[in-house]
Amino acid sequence: MLIFPAIDLYDKKAVRLLKGDYAQMTVYSERPEEIAKDFEAAGAKCIHIVDLEGAKDGATPNIDTVKKITDSCNLFIEVGGGIRSMEVIEKYISIGADRVILGTAAVTDEKFLKAAVEKYSDKIAVGVDIKDGYVAIKGWTEKSAYSCFEFCKRLEDMGVKTLICTDISKDGAMQGTNHELYKELSERFSMQITASGGVSAIDDVKRLAALGIYGAIIGKAYYTGAIDLREAVKAAG
Repeated sequence: MLIFPAIDLYDKKAVRLLKGDYAQMTVYSERPEEIAKDFEAAGAKCIHIVDLEGAKDGATPNIDTVKKITDSCNLFIEVGGGIRSMEVIEKYISIGADRVILGTAAVTDEKFLKAAVEKYSDKIAVGVDIKDGYVAIKGWTEKSAYSCFEFCKRLEDMGVKTLICTDISKDGAMQGTNHELYKELSERFSMQITASGGVSAIDDVKRLAALGIYGAIIGKAYYTGAIDLREAVKAAG
């Protein structure tokens, strides 16, 4: 299993939200590219970046910061947050992103999702953010009409290769992750499943790795010191 330490960007800074609430934001660094270097030094091979401002309004206000990160390290970089056009996908790939994550647009614009998967194939991942069993959109501020598993089936049928699934109720709460959800996803679907939200202890990493899923995202637990990244990479195998 791959470990994806996370950098959430807001106003060019590395921040974390609690349960997706923009009113509960903690700033961890004003130089996110230095955090990326720390990830690499700890043995990580990948990095997960989200533009929180982009997630709300579909713009790319932090793209220069993302470029600083891609220029500063040799990690596999996936980035998401408000990517709703082919032009924005191309922008991120042109500055060194290895994979882009579609969220709201994957739910609301099937034609765009199909075109993106057709053109970019495995450079496209879809973020499926779950709120009360339904897929949330627009920076987690709204619930869509799709249930989690219904939507995942549509994605698989469309040729999506990588799924990043977040249980919003667990995100940033430091109370463990939703192992049952990831077990069911891995049993139902053949896509690469990445667990996100609530990975808060080495035991979470070990249990997720035992499920045989593709990846796990570590966010707040890294910044608070609850998880040692070097140890997590080792535990993930």
